[in-house]
Amino acid sequence: FLAHATMEPMNCTVHARKDECEIWIGSQAITRVQAFAAKAADLSPEKVIVHNHLLGGGFGRRLEADGAARAVQIARHVDGPVKVVWTREEDVQHDMYRPYWVDRISAGLDDKGKLIAWNNRFAGSSVLARYLPPAFKDGLDPDSIEGAVDLVYELPNFHVEFVRVEPPGIPTAFWRSVGPSHNVFVTESFIDEIAAAARQDTVAYRRALLDKSPRAKAVLNLAAEKADWGKPLPTGSGRGVSLQSAFGSYMAHVAEVEVSKNGTVHVRRVVCAVDCGAAVNPDTVKAQLQSGIIFGITAALYGEITLKDGRVEQGNFDTYKIVRIDEAPAIDVHLIENAESPGGIGETGTSAIVPAIANAIFAATGKRLRKMPVDGAALKQ
Repeated sequence: FLAHATMEPMNCTVHARKDECEIWIGSQAITRVQAFAAKAADLSPEKVIVHNHLLGGGFGRRLEADGAARAVQIARHVDGPVKVVWTREEDVQHDMYRPYWVDRISAGLDDKGKLIAWNNRFAGSSVLARYLPPAFKDGLDPDSIEGAVDLVYELPNFHVEFVRVEPPGIPTAFWRSVGPSHNVFVTESFIDEIAAAARQDTVAYRRALLDKSPRAKAVLNLAAEKADWGKPLPTGSGRGVSLQSAFGSYMAHVAEVEVSKNGTVHVRRVVCAVDCGAAVNPDTVKAQLQSGIIFGITAALYGEITLKDGRVEQGNFDTYKIVRIDEAPAIDVHLIENAESPGGIGETGTSAIVPAIANAIFAATGKRLRKMPVDGAALKQ
């Protein structure tokens, strides 16, 4: 599980009157806030006035309206405006968490090491089934499978199966990069394992599978070029690559990491190449990717919500760590300019960086990580 850990904890101000309710909040889904608040206030939606403000961080947490509903319940007992602020500990320990998944994945290779079969069966929660039930049809969740079924590689025999398994008592929710946050880690880590089994360079192996996806090949080539792929690194360092097509954009990451003898991982540099179609504001694209990469590095190195005796153990940034400024890598973002339809950018960097880090760790240590976050004890020399 992963928490959102937004810089501004959940909060909401409500003035509940006899026949009207007024709300001040930062939300990613205003109509949902209005609907939930109306139900809590026993009013029709048109009697609920919502003033939206800057989010203070959302990452999917502020798609939910549970905080607004609770604030309305409290405000109905008070004659005047009431502001409800969750403490950091309450926010982390009563979040709606990114689900965890388990995958069983296999592949078949011919005598030259080329992929001829792919099978991926994974189990996990469906956020859409709760959040937007009409979108969950015939047991299929289009969010949970994104990044698993729409691979850019040429794969002649391809099978993916999603099994819905809900964790009892744990509410799950969208988290920045949603379904691909899990799927891209699995698929891009596995492609790396296949390339290693075929004794081939991991960039070259991917490139050979991209003849029918020129946009994906272009970002892979650009990232490899700008990252000095193939240039020797000191002992204990390595480069890892990942490639994804998600949210309507194509992206390749090359992460350069250093692994100390005690198992500590330091991400020194990230090179990102992106084709998001027509970029209306390139500076915003670069800023979002820098932010998403930092968010993803946090998940890869530290992100984990654990439970003991029915309660979440983490509470603040001392126990739910985030990447701090002295740990942040150099990040180089390169845009491919074209006139294709604009794709998404806010979530792409987060999902693509995690497997790049895992693959870089393998290049540095020869140890393959199949679970996140990084287990430093397993990397000790």
